[in-house]
Amino acid sequence: MKRLAALCCTALMVLTGCAVGVEPEMSSAFNLGPEQDRIRAAKVDAIAAEVPDAIRKRGTLIVAGDTDTAPPLRFYATDDKTIIGIETDISYLVADILGLRVDLRSADWAQNFVKVDSGEVDALICNVTVTEERKEKFDFATYRRDNVTFEARRSLDWEVKGPRDIAGKTIGVGSGTNQEELLVRWNEENVAAGLPAAELKYFQQATGYYLALASGRIDAYVGPNPSAVFHSQATGQTKLVGTFSGAGEALQGEIAVLTKKDNGLVRAFADAINHAIADGAYRKVLQRWGLEDEAVAKSEINPRGLPRQG
Repeated sequence: MKRLAALCCTALMVLTGCAVGVEPEMSSAFNLGPEQDRIRAAKVDAIAAEVPDAIRKRGTLIVAGDTDTAPPLRFYATDDKTIIGIETDISYLVADILGLRVDLRSADWAQNFVKVDSGEVDALICNVTVTEERKEKFDFATYRRDNVTFEARRSLDWEVKGPRDIAGKTIGVGSGTNQEELLVRWNEENVAAGLPAAELKYFQQATGYYLALASGRIDAYVGPNPSAVFHSQATGQTKLVGTFSGAGEALQGEIAVLTKKDNGLVRAFADAINHAIADGAYRKVLQRWGLEDEAVAKSEINPRGLPRQG
């Protein structure tokens, strides 16, 4: 896990020129401390009754998450040990409605799927996109839109509405991501139309594209919308210039709670999320992290997902 203190300090030093030891400006935009004052909910007996007996008797909801996720998804607070973020808040909100305590677990991305499949954990709540391939082994209850965003320096007068807007630009992206697929597809369209392709620069660490944005070596970085929102609001030095579905033009991608197929939990998750949507608690959670634009109108079970590759 990239520790929050290092991430915040690096981002601010790169973009604002602050010195080590300066109070992070990020603290004014988001609560990054261990005392989160989360949005909580009361137990709903009718929904709690949908939870399988073994889990109800245990009294805990065991929720897995990635060990290397950027803010504001699932990350460490300023004490470097308390897990916070939008995904943690969703975990607590759902567990409250189900009358359960939260037991947060962390593992590498691939291991989380193994742990859900084996029954070691009840669910994976960590920015998981619904895909047709994953639906073969897992059930999903959606709770956020899966969007990707172009983040650029605030000084640039530029908006990205489609392929033509990136022609001839230099764009940062992570290798092997949905964002890269989007850019490659747009480049192909532009070249076919007689326009110059965008130059793609690859980054594996957030600090790399912070530096590139600040120095002007790239015009924008395209990545997951939540991280772009967090970074832009926290530093005030960048802006979001274009947001698109992570599934491509033909499908709105969906982020969902993932649980083992047919283990009896997915209906309880969906009903708990829909209860939170109806009473307003859900939107308050998204507002805490600036992600109101990713709100869903309704939690759906196993919707159409990203198509299989190849």
